[in-house]
Amino acid sequence: MKKDIHPSDYRLVIFEDTTSGEKFLIGSTVATEEKGHWTDNKEYPLFKVEISSASHPFYTGKKTTIDTAGRVDKFKQRVARAKK
Repeated sequence: MKKDIHPSDYRLVIFEDTTSGEKFLIGSTVATEEKGHWTDNKEYPLFKVEISSASHPFYTGKKTTIDTAGRVDKFKQRVARAKK
């Protein structure tokens, strides 16, 4: 393996899918302030994501609408106002 090819802040990070609750331990350089515990009882940096392969409709085969920012409701309100 070549030396010095990874960035200096490359380390194991827990990625938590807030939609499904699933967690993944992956090497990453993502900046995070939170910490979390993995199944090996060690503490790792924790980064929360809204969607991952554990909750994305393409991978799960389920049709769901994930709307954490209220975009669907805002769109429906605009359509209702336009019809008036």
